Amino acid sequence: MMDSDRDRRGPKSLGDLLGALFATKGLARLRAVGELEEAWASAVGDADAARTKVGGVRHGVLTILVGHPTLLDELSSFRKPSLLAALRDKAPGVAIQDLRFRIGSVEAVADEPVKPANAAKTTKTKTTPKSRPKSQPRRPRRGES
Repeated sequence: MMDSDRDRRGPKSLGDLLGALFATKGLARLRAVGELEEAWASAVGDADAARTKVGGVRHGVLTILVGHPTLLDELSSFRKPSLLAALRDKAPGVAIQDLRFRIGSVEAVADEPVKPANAAKTTKTKTTPKSRPKSQPRRPRRGES
């Protein structure tokens, strides 16, 4: 019997078994996405993390969805190099070559107030139009003298 046959059929370490299971079930990808989301929130800061969302990595390019055009311009024009360096440092398990920012839907944009689900409905009150001051006479209508 050869050594390679014995290695294949013999006991395996738990780490090897779990690694193979994660790879076959795609759990490694989920862990990488979670790692990227944490790294992004740390790199960009809480305020801007609430206005953005990590998309995905394709061919080494991480896509970030941004909820507002002004923020997109700031991130892509001024902060991109520092964000890329921070992501590479905080998520070394994911190979990121570049960042791509896109306008997109972000669940909870920080500028918009979030209404609680159990908030009481308010009733609208009727407002009366402003009347003109008594000192100004009514202008005559067309056809009136």
